Formats: sequence, C-alpha cells, structure tokens
Amino acid sequence: MDKKLFRSLVLLITYAVVLVAVIVKLDAVTGWLGGMAAAFQPLVIGGVIAFILSRPCNFFARLYDKALPAQMRRGARPLAVVTVYLVVIALITVLVSMVVPELTHSIEMFMGNLNTYAANFQELFDWLVAKLELEQLASLDLSAGISDSLQKLLTGALDALTNTLPHLIGMTGVLVSAVVTGVISLVFSIYMLSGAPRLTAQCRRLVEAYLPRWAAGTVLSVTRLTADTFSKYVSGQMIEACILGGLCFLGMCIFRFDYAPLISVAVGVFALIPIAGAYLGAVLAVLLLVMIDPWQAVWFLVFLVALQQLEGNLIYPRVVGTSMGLPGIWVLAAVTVGGSLLGLVGMVMSVPLVAVAYTLLKQDLRARTPASAPEPKADGGELPRQP
Repeated sequence: MDKKLFRSLVLLITYAVVLVAVIVKLDAVTGWLGGMAAAFQPLVIGGVIAFILSRPCNFFARLYDKALPAQMRRGARPLAVVTVYLVVIALITVLVSMVVPELTHSIEMFMGNLNTYAANFQELFDWLVAKLELEQLASLDLSAGISDSLQKLLTGALDALTNTLPHLIGMTGVLVSAVVTGVISLVFSIYMLSGAPRLTAQCRRLVEAYLPRWAAGTVLSVTRLTADTFSKYVSGQMIEACILGGLCFLGMCIFRFDYAPLISVAVGVFALIPIAGAYLGAVLAVLLLVMIDPWQAVWFLVFLVALQQLEGNLIYPRVVGTSMGLPGIWVLAAVTVGGSLLGLVGMVMSVPLVAVAYTLLKQDLRARTPASAPEPKADGGELPRQP
C-alpha cells in the first residue's frame, strides 16, 4: 500500500474515533472545556483589560518617551502603565462619588412616591378609556395592581434575603473567589501592558517561524485588522456613552426633568449597545416619566431624539473619527443575530466581528476582480472600471 494513502487512512480513522468518543462522552468533554475556561478566565479578563487600556497606555508611553532624557527612556513604558491605572482609579472614584449618591436619592424618591405615580397612571388610563370609549376597560384598577406588584416585589426581596442567610458561607466563598480572580486578572493586565511591545514581537516571531510565509502574512494582517477594529469600536462606544450620558444629564437639569441622574446613567449605559441601546434607554425613561407626568415624558422623548441626532451627526464624528466602514444594514443584521445567539454580549461583540469580516471580504473581492473588468450599470449596460 502506498505510504501516502496509508497515512491518510490512519488520519481518517483517528479523526472518526476521536469524533465518536467526543459524541459519546459529550458531558465529560463539556465539563473539561468548562474547567479549562475557568482556569484561563483570569488570563482572558486581564487580556481584555489590557486591550482596552492599550491606546491610552501607548499615548502616555510616547509622551514620556519624548519628555524623558535618553538614559531614562527605558522607564517610559512602566511609567505609562502606572499613569493609566492612576487615571482609571481617579475617574472611577469621581464617577462613584458624583453618581452613586444622586442615583440612590433618585431611587429612594421614586420608591417613596410610587403610590402617587400609580394614581397618576390610573388617571391617565381612565382618560384614555373615556376618550376612546372603551367601556369594557373602565372598571380596570391599575393603581391597585401596581401597589400589589410592589408589595410582592418587596416581599420576594425580603424572602430571598432571608433564604440567602443560611448560605452565607457559600456566598463568602464565591465572593473570595471573585476577588482573587479580579486581583490575578489585574496583575495579568499590568504585565501585558508593561511588556506589550515584547509580547507582540514574540507572537509575530512565532507566527513567522511556524507558518508558511503566505499564511504568516495573512494571519498577521487579519490580527492587525481585528485589533484595530475592536480598539476603534471599544473606544468609540465608550466615548459616545460618556458624552451622551453627560449631555442628557445637563439637558435634563436645564429643562427640569425629574430623575435626571437615574435616567442619564441609564441612557449612557444603554448607549454601549449599538442601535438598540438608544431605544432601550428611551423606553425606560419614558416608562419612568409617564407615571409622573405624561407631558413630561413626551417632551423628554423629543429632547432625547434631538440630543441623539446632535450627538450622532455632529459630536461623535468629530470626537471619535470615521466609522468602521460597515453599512447600516449590516450593523442591524449583526446586532439582531448576535443578540439572538449570545444575548447582550452578542449584541456588543457582533458589530466589530462583522466589520472585520466585511473588510476582509471587500479586500478579497478587490484582489480577485481584475482592474480592467467592467462594472455593471443600473440599466444593464457596462461602464469601464475607474483606475
């Protein structure tokens, strides 16, 4: 028998045996994969933190490299890492000290006035029933339903707290595990940021050493494109969320809307979700304000639409720069499919992944299409391709 054919048969049989073993022992394989994922979780979290902070760290590294004398430039990178983490800690401290007290006060005020809001909502419902002549809904008491729902919610929260107390030891173990994972992830992120140039060079050397030249070039090109796309997307979404939340709070204070801190934080957080985030934030705010004053909810909706148009068309392009080059229909498709598959994480991560795939497909089509090939006209004729 030919050695090449024999080797192919051995590989095929081995693959079939492994596939059958995986199918038969699927639970064991799933448990092993879950254990591996848990083992690598600190490394993955640390890599995500380092990736998010890589751009500001590179900025400070370049700044220190120019400012420091030649004999001290080796410390530019560690000094940049320390500066980035100090800035992050300062921003978190300022944000918590400014937002949390106002947010707590808004929630307490809302809970204290819930019965009044339920009565206002009942009056609005009765007015709509009278205007639309819906006699079959006239006897519906929504105020009592809202009060009962609140009572059940509070009772359920107290019962959950009571039932949780016997499991305090287990909860403590989970909390300790989460703290340890967070500390290890933070240490990993510091090491990755400090040695980012060296790690990048080592990974490039491994790819070039163990892959053919054409494959190594493709892998490095795709990796570079993916990193740039995700970096632009993450920084763009975070800047957009901060600007939109801050402008929403400022506008709500100027126009004297109720619960400005609570609604502004919700709008800013939901802005991290592409496309759907704006609608989710608007729906939550309107549902909250309509129980206080329906006209206030209407005017807030008008204000939020105007604010989003201003921020999306004027501020966001100037602050963040050009977009990722992904058409709107593909953004909508990515958010829809990603949300269906992986929920909130899928909605956030699907857009940069589809942007990378779209860019690679566009580059491949350009490479495969001859430069002299005619382009079709809208009426079925042909136009010569522009050089």
